[in-house]
Amino acid sequence: MRILTAIPVFNEARYVSGVLGEVRRVNGDILVVDDGSTDKTPELLAAERDISVITHPENRGYGQSLIDAFAFAERNAYDWIVTIDCDDQHEPAFIPSFLERAGQGDVDIVSGSRYLAELPGNTGAPDDRRRINQRITCLINETLGFRLTDAFCGFKAYRVSAVSRLDLSIPGYAFPLQFWVQAYDRGLSICELPVARIYNDPNRHFGGMLDDPDARLRHYLDVFNSELGKIGVVPSFLDEQSLAKSLEDCTSSE
Repeated sequence: MRILTAIPVFNEARYVSGVLGEVRRVNGDILVVDDGSTDKTPELLAAERDISVITHPENRGYGQSLIDAFAFAERNAYDWIVTIDCDDQHEPAFIPSFLERAGQGDVDIVSGSRYLAELPGNTGAPDDRRRINQRITCLINETLGFRLTDAFCGFKAYRVSAVSRLDLSIPGYAFPLQFWVQAYDRGLSICELPVARIYNDPNRHFGGMLDDPDARLRHYLDVFNSELGKIGVVPSFLDEQSLAKSLEDCTSSE
């Protein structure tokens, strides 16, 4: 199998060199998508050898970085693409586990989960992030019939031929909501693998309105509903009352 490791980056001068060094230990084909960094990240990337770099002239969003990475993998005939964040919260040492699972050939997506198992060294997640993740994950499972435990983990392995069949367009952090709906619609097979839960800086920001947890949850729900409408799936929460009940049920199951 030809494997590409793709790393979205935005202002990660503190971590990028170390992460690249760790990734090289397990896979040499590396793509970095620099999403308009304004710190020293571009200089550090320019000094690196044997990596491919896509540079956005301005910040276009985490989702757009993944979309561009998928297109790169398809153009260059990779079989699988592994995505890993560059904030030192994903451990590259887990990549071989993803590749081993991908090599079994029976799934299209190997999705990391920070909540599937309690691993040594796990840290607590910020309350608002865990709460929103659990509620959205519960709604996705309820609506699409999945059995996910972590809808937002960015540590994944994707079969390139499968993800190339998706029509992904959400540039920001709501990207997973579009992705899961389209994965369901295209019949992609999915499994989860446990990964470490590491939050080195619980105060990292999403930016803009998404720093407000209520606004972030509403944005995710709006994208989810819009994507469901495109494939003709009616969610169980048709109005504010039923949505409130679904969210309450998801909260009570945490």
